[in-house]
Amino acid sequence: ITSAVAFDILPLKLHPFSQSTPTGLDCVGWKRRISSPVITDGALDKTALTDDVGSEEDLYEDFRSSNHRYGHPGGGGEQLAINELISDGSVVYAEALWDHVTMDDQELGFKAGDVIEVMDATNKEWWWGRILDSEGWFPASFVRLRVNQDEPMEDYPLKLEGGKEDDSSSGTRRFGMGQTTKDQMRTNVINEIISTERDYIKHLKDICEGYIKQCRKRADMFTEEQLKTIFGNIEDIYRCQKKFVKALEKKFNKDHPHLSEVGSCFLEYQTEFQIYSEYCNNHPNACMELSRLTKVNKYVYFFEACRLLQKMIDISLDGFLLTPVQKICKYPLQLAELLKYTNPQHRDFKDVEAALNAMKNVARLINERKRRLENIDKIAQWQSLIEDWEGEDVLVRSSELIYSGELTKISHPQAKSQQRMFFLFDHQLVCCKKDLLRRDILYYKSRINMDDMEILDVEDGKDKDFNINVKNAFKLHCRDTEEVHLFCAKKPEQKQRWLKAFENERRQVQLDQETGFSITEVQKKQAMLNASKQHHTGKPKAVTRPYYDFLMRQKHPTLPTTLPQQQVFMLAEPKRKPSNFWQNISRLTPFRK
Repeated sequence: ITSAVAFDILPLKLHPFSQSTPTGLDCVGWKRRISSPVITDGALDKTALTDDVGSEEDLYEDFRSSNHRYGHPGGGGEQLAINELISDGSVVYAEALWDHVTMDDQELGFKAGDVIEVMDATNKEWWWGRILDSEGWFPASFVRLRVNQDEPMEDYPLKLEGGKEDDSSSGTRRFGMGQTTKDQMRTNVINEIISTERDYIKHLKDICEGYIKQCRKRADMFTEEQLKTIFGNIEDIYRCQKKFVKALEKKFNKDHPHLSEVGSCFLEYQTEFQIYSEYCNNHPNACMELSRLTKVNKYVYFFEACRLLQKMIDISLDGFLLTPVQKICKYPLQLAELLKYTNPQHRDFKDVEAALNAMKNVARLINERKRRLENIDKIAQWQSLIEDWEGEDVLVRSSELIYSGELTKISHPQAKSQQRMFFLFDHQLVCCKKDLLRRDILYYKSRINMDDMEILDVEDGKDKDFNINVKNAFKLHCRDTEEVHLFCAKKPEQKQRWLKAFENERRQVQLDQETGFSITEVQKKQAMLNASKQHHTGKPKAVTRPYYDFLMRQKHPTLPTTLPQQQVFMLAEPKRKPSNFWQNISRLTPFRK
């Protein structure tokens, strides 16, 4: 049975929320069809959202009776155009925004930046595509349609490297019925950047004014903490993007778009774009909270009423909340394509080249922050396994395990030596003692504040402060109290690793200060709560249902029944499976003991 026929025969299963947003979400020109209620242009009808939940239900029932499909994203215009092109024999290409790793032989795996030939887009969420000799299903929300569809396929991968083209390939080429120049290709990319930014601003405005504003009026339904969880810092992103799009408009040459010089705009705002890190890291929490709320009908009715009153396109709230995550992924791809069609002699060339590297760095920073946030769950779990813990939680001051290993600690006044396990986090060094019988059990003993310490390398021989012979030793000296801690490693290379780890700890602290990285109190409390629940039950740590599942919630019955095995978020590597105590510690540290 062909895929087209299968889609006609088997209806899609509807879900209240889907994280699979249509690829063309930030393409202009979509037409909305609202049959009931009719809302005139201008200010919102303030009486539309009343305290009576029943009115929201009536509004939703009117909407549902008009044959709209709530929770099934997509305006349909772009999808229809794609299928028409395919049926006419045209080749349609898309490029991957994120990695799609799968164990299912019916699915098409790819990496971010790969170019995919779209062979069937009948289904809104899952398309059929081909890469070289491999074919299979892939999630439509993981790709971005290529701007210049008529460009020869063999030349296209050059852009993914962000490199320059040879002069021999920069001249006039034949595309379809006629010819176009490299300037025309650049015009296409510039137009896409400008148009998608304008449409993106519209989506952000709709979220802030259509949802957040209305939610704040309903203190009986939403707390401020809930709104912060659902919407994150999207209002900050909206303010940033409004300034950014104005800067782009100033650089946009309407008469000759290919002469536009937009690279400087990305360079100017590269630091401000780092606010996306907070949003992307919070987004899985937003999905969880939305999923919880929409189990209650009045929230479903309320969110749909908000969408209708704001005259928003037929996409549910969680689909709109995914757009910032997608947007920050698209910038490097758009800039790579722009660089490909920018001649080295163009006044914008150097700025576009620098902007591409800058936006790649922003994406890397977001990934790094995501990795750090994932680590706090492991750190919380680690602490929950330490016996006799005293004082504040590790997460109060730390979010990264730099290094760990065994050392001999020598203490005053009798120069008593003790074999201990040490865990170096940012800002603190935690000391633990192994159980005499069960060596995998640790007992908390003490901790040292690294912010007050300086590291002193000690030569082999007799130490004057402790009046003993030492080997492979170093000291931690407190600048304020003059307190001195002496440590000895078993081997010279172990000592060097510790000295390097202390350097890395200071470097990490400085970097966090420069980039403004921090863990929110809510995230810390949630991590400790999860670890506490797991510890009391005595069961292995359960990993929260992957964020990837939210992206895959709507799936056609004829498609593969197993979900892809990787959590896909930004350009991150696959998550490792849960491991035992010591494996968790080793994976958190950059060195092997």
